[in-house]
Amino acid sequence: MNQHQEDHIDKVSGDIKEDLLKRLRRIEGQVRGLQRMIEEDRSCQEVVYQVAAVKAAVVQVAMTILSNQLASCLTQELAKGGHPEAAVQHFTEVFKKFY
Repeated sequence: MNQHQEDHIDKVSGDIKEDLLKRLRRIEGQVRGLQRMIEEDRSCQEVVYQVAAVKAAVVQVAMTILSNQLASCLTQELAKGGHPEAAVQHFTEVFKKFY
């Protein structure tokens, strides 16, 4: 399998992609709401609560992508007759970038 094919397997597609785009649009709206809250001099507590909601939403996006990444790594490794440990190692490298 060449590098281009491996990159394609590693991409998010289908229903997952649509779900992620919907979530990201919602997050975009939440961030705009945060900007308005600051412009309107809303209380620090209200702003922090909204920031926490945005943070949780971003983490959910990342977890969905990471879950897809793990499945992709395992499928790719097993398809070429490799070992699951190699897929987990590759996934771990990606996961470390998030945390």
